[in-house]
Amino acid sequence: MAIKRMDHVGVAVHDLKAAIAFFEELGMEHVGGSPVSGDWVDSVNGLQDVRLEMAMLRTPDGHSQLELMQFENPPASTAEPSAPANTIGYRSVMFAVDDIHDTVARLEPHGGELIGEITQFESIFLLCYLRGPSGVIVALAEELDGKN
Repeated sequence: MAIKRMDHVGVAVHDLKAAIAFFEELGMEHVGGSPVSGDWVDSVNGLQDVRLEMAMLRTPDGHSQLELMQFENPPASTAEPSAPANTIGYRSVMFAVDDIHDTVARLEPHGGELIGEITQFESIFLLCYLRGPSGVIVALAEELDGKN
């Protein structure tokens, strides 16, 4: 049996409103959200008395979604909120963008910080890692199409 599709990527954040604003500025569409609680969410998370607010955002092409979650109970935690990009586990989600410099500039007022530099990979891409709300790492890629 093969998988049908990748449905979405889920990311826990400390400040849901800030995270929504960050990803909307990136170009994603906020398509819904709700409070979540109950036996089913306790069971699937292996936790007790889970209460969270979630928001779903969709990419402009309509194919990919991001689920942002702010846990009210139990409080979200992390051993290292600013872990480097080579930390084991989920570290980044990459987005293809039209103009990497403009995108970085637009995300800075929303808490976006370059981790390293915007770097050219051969004559194919400009690439960078940007840390956003709650330490989430976003990778950006601009196809060069022979521009540089």
